Amino acid sequence: MSPSIITSNWFRFSFPLLLAAVLGFGMNNVISVTQANLGIAMNLPTVLFLTAIILGHTFNQSRCSMVALAMLITYSLIQYRLQTSLSTGTTLLELSLMSVLLPIACLLTYAFKDSNILTRTFIYYCAVLLMFIAWSYLILQHFASGGFDNFIDDLLFSVPQVSKLPFVLVLYLIALSGITAILVLKNNRIADVVVYSAIVTASCTFIFFHVPYVSSTMFSLSGVLLLVYLVSASHELAFNDSLTGIPGRHALEMDLKHLGRKYSIAMLDVDHFKSFNDTYGHDTGDDVLKLVASRLALITGRAKVYRYGGEEFTAIFKGKYVDEVLDHLELLRVDIEEYEMSLRNIASRPKSDVDGTKKRGKAKKTDTVNITISIGVADSTTDNKPESVIKAADKALYKAKQTGRNKVAY
Repeated sequence: MSPSIITSNWFRFSFPLLLAAVLGFGMNNVISVTQANLGIAMNLPTVLFLTAIILGHTFNQSRCSMVALAMLITYSLIQYRLQTSLSTGTTLLELSLMSVLLPIACLLTYAFKDSNILTRTFIYYCAVLLMFIAWSYLILQHFASGGFDNFIDDLLFSVPQVSKLPFVLVLYLIALSGITAILVLKNNRIADVVVYSAIVTASCTFIFFHVPYVSSTMFSLSGVLLLVYLVSASHELAFNDSLTGIPGRHALEMDLKHLGRKYSIAMLDVDHFKSFNDTYGHDTGDDVLKLVASRLALITGRAKVYRYGGEEFTAIFKGKYVDEVLDHLELLRVDIEEYEMSLRNIASRPKSDVDGTKKRGKAKKTDTVNITISIGVADSTTDNKPESVIKAADKALYKAKQTGRNKVAY
């Protein structure tokens, strides 16, 4: 299975559901295996979540660590407090509180930026989790002292044919699973997939809590998925350019080994980039590179694009010769030439969001600038070695630069 399929939004959406369904249909076998390896099975989720927290710190994916911490705390509470019948004491109430708060804890990770776990943001998140625990403790104390007289009959009404969990919470979990699934299908970011898989696996646990060993099974699945997504995040860090978000030089070198016999390679360069950088500053220069990358992502002809280095980009057209890709490159050149880029004034930017809100209504028309690119393209007709084709495309790019820029040469 190719990496592009594995990282696609539809695969990431369906994979947790498929695994959960497989485990659900084979739950009798899962129960037998768990009973035979009880010590390992019960401690596996803890080991997986701790590993995910450490890897999240290593890869600067603190939001993954946050979700892993929330899942670890929930699993620990299940093991230490909810090992009795749901009709005993406050077990059902505690399960209900977990089913409400864990998805919220997962969704709260969107409020933070990714970094390592040795930061204030991670400490703030831990403080929020402690507040959730404290609030739950107060609720349980009030219930134990005689509060909520008709709580079980009214708010904890359930449909036994569906779940022993209150029916309103079943609907709540399904709704949140659906919302996070939409985020995966729309954005397909690592944070989206991590939150989605955590909520789906936790929902299966809470809804089918009466099934033996469902918590260790589903939370183990959640831990495995977390580790898979963290490895996927590290892969993206290694192969994707951090500034533009498109594949970088490393990814290009890997893909050059699998081009086949018929292909074209185009080298693209931003015109007068150095002088533009000197005039407007490096931050605006970075904005230029991001803009070019975003327009490259829309190139027709089924091309795959990469950041080659600096202000230079590469586009590969598999199965096409030069005469078949010229129109696509020309459309790209015109698209970038006609795109008006707004210039941001870093010096006059307000220091606070409040000041920024006040100034927005008074802001003058933003200055804009047009960018152009030069393109050189070559194909595999004369030499099938990708390195030679890239050199030929570089020569064509130099020709485009020498003959006036803002053109396609071959």
